[in-house]
Amino acid sequence: MSKIMVVDDSYAELQLIESYLKAAQHTVVSFSTADGLEDKITSEKPDLIVLDVVMPGRNGFQACRDLKTDARFKSIPIVLCTSKGQESDKFWGQQQGANGHVVKPFKSEELLQAVKLALR
Repeated sequence: MSKIMVVDDSYAELQLIESYLKAAQHTVVSFSTADGLEDKITSEKPDLIVLDVVMPGRNGFQACRDLKTDARFKSIPIVLCTSKGQESDKFWGQQQGANGHVVKPFKSEELLQAVKLALR
């Protein structure tokens, strides 16, 4: 299936997301910070990125915007996976270039559906 990069500062969330994606036959690489994300993407070449929003340092909105304005990475779909579930948060995520939005806590079906739609 696809190679998916997961970025979340919570180890428990990383493990959960990884388990759902691996169960769906995806290859998963994960990181606990968005720092140096561009270098990680260059070396890993993911088909999609699942990105937390609330993280220390560069948050997910900033990282998403940075990636979507960089010609090298703008075609990689990004699914925001966050506790920020207000309509304004979803709208802001879209404005930053996100291709999907999953609100924590989520079911595996919700995550996998968002990934499937973003990979189209």
